[in-house]
Amino acid sequence: MTYPTETLTNSDIWSATADLTTLRYKLLDLFCQLAYQEGDFVLSSGQRSTYYINGKQVTLHPQGALAIGRILLSFLPSDVQAVAGLTLGADPVVTAVSVVSAYEKRPIPALIIRKEAKGHGTKAYIEGPSLPEGAEVVVLEDVVTTGQSAMKAVERLREAGYTVNRVISLIDRKQGGAEFYQSVGLKFEVVFTIEDLQQRYRELGN
Repeated sequence: MTYPTETLTNSDIWSATADLTTLRYKLLDLFCQLAYQEGDFVLSSGQRSTYYINGKQVTLHPQGALAIGRILLSFLPSDVQAVAGLTLGADPVVTAVSVVSAYEKRPIPALIIRKEAKGHGTKAYIEGPSLPEGAEVVVLEDVVTTGQSAMKAVERLREAGYTVNRVISLIDRKQGGAEFYQSVGLKFEVVFTIEDLQQRYRELGN
């Protein structure tokens, strides 16, 4: 999907200047305009859906990435030592949060979890800075459906000796993910639910 040139060149860089409440509304609009589609789709979980959310249209958008970094940073507890996520969907999300954290003078490293261990070098599952044993890590996700993708990241991080008690997602499709995380003792937080997205999509006249 192509977005207007003025989105990039407009001197009103809302993602840098807006307060968090305004930022949330503008980010929701961006998801409606760029990421949300209706039709007949098969999801990565194998489920069929009448809509699809291509989160990378927003997480890789310049204003979207900055807005996401600022909003998710505000969700993080003060003792968090890193953010992490499963490649590929979470890569721009954890990177945005880490970069924004440096500007906010509370630098938080980002970790990327491979789906399979790389076949050379250290053959590691986790890419990024090494952390102390037991370090508190929060797992981030762009869109949660069943919760299984982020859970893979949680398991890899725990196997590496880190502490993971929380998952935060930009969007919850409300198809079992929240209940799954609760069942395994993880705290789950979300920026938007699918109802938020669909309601705003209608309001924008789509």
